Amino acid sequence: MNPIHDILAKYEFPVYLAPMEEVTDPPFRHLCKEFGADLLISEFISSDALSREVEKSIKKMHFEEGERPFGIQIFGHDEESLTAAARIAESASPDFIDINWGCPVRKVVTKGAGSAILKDIPKMVRLTQAVVEAVKLPVTVKTRLGWEEGDKPIVEAAEMLQDVGISAITIHGRTRSQMYGGTADWTLIGQVKNNPRMHIPIIGNGDIDSAEKAVEYKQRYGVDAIMVGRAAIGNPWIFKQIKDYLKGQAPMLPDYDERVQVCLRHLKLEMEWKGERSGILEMRKHYANYFKGIPHFKEKKIRLMSALSYEECQNILINH
Repeated sequence: MNPIHDILAKYEFPVYLAPMEEVTDPPFRHLCKEFGADLLISEFISSDALSREVEKSIKKMHFEEGERPFGIQIFGHDEESLTAAARIAESASPDFIDINWGCPVRKVVTKGAGSAILKDIPKMVRLTQAVVEAVKLPVTVKTRLGWEEGDKPIVEAAEMLQDVGISAITIHGRTRSQMYGGTADWTLIGQVKNNPRMHIPIIGNGDIDSAEKAVEYKQRYGVDAIMVGRAAIGNPWIFKQIKDYLKGQAPMLPDYDERVQVCLRHLKLEMEWKGERSGILEMRKHYANYFKGIPHFKEKKIRLMSALSYEECQNILINH
């Protein structure tokens, strides 16, 4: 029995919200769940910080029952802290624990964590096995194709990770050297899925920015689920659009008034979660996407970037 397979089987075609640092906090996850995201994952949490019980990292594990199925994602570079962090994460009672072997940012990679592990697949497998053996919850992995263009070991690595007991793998169709540039290459994701030795769920990630592309990639590559990341920022509607398109319905774009309503709800939730000032600052990364394609919005966006209260933001958005 694979508990992740059982979870995914409850949905026609499961859609994950990708874990994104300083984006997928509880307020944002709440909205994405409301609009149709099936599985949610925490922001990634440093195993070193979690094992030292750093307050900020402990807080990142918080989730509500309504967010299930929910995973807590950890990252690290050594067995002791990773297994300790996995046990702490397990104590929060998520549905699964996810290991981040894909983050490309410099501050993570220079410590040997995230996608740095793609330069040492045996270590990746060894550390993953240690986490699997340390907890009773299912363990999943999120990773990339490889370190750079000439080094893409994902097909073999996925087999080895499956063999040490992971319950599912999410593959971002880029190398670390690509960061978030260029185009995600899903051909190797398809090869992993079509490998006759693979029996765990394969989740595809990278460049899913529309309902049409989500369904196209589902059909072309046969993945068991997809994960939506940056395209969801300021756009929680993408999950409903994907679900509607799967049913043969045309994806509906929200009008300006609906965007304002949801954006202000998001702002209020951020202020409740992080405090007034931090919540207002947090929202600034979302405004451009919330109102993407709205004519003549630039002036409002400039004003929003300096607004310091809910009322000020509300007045800017409501008054045409």
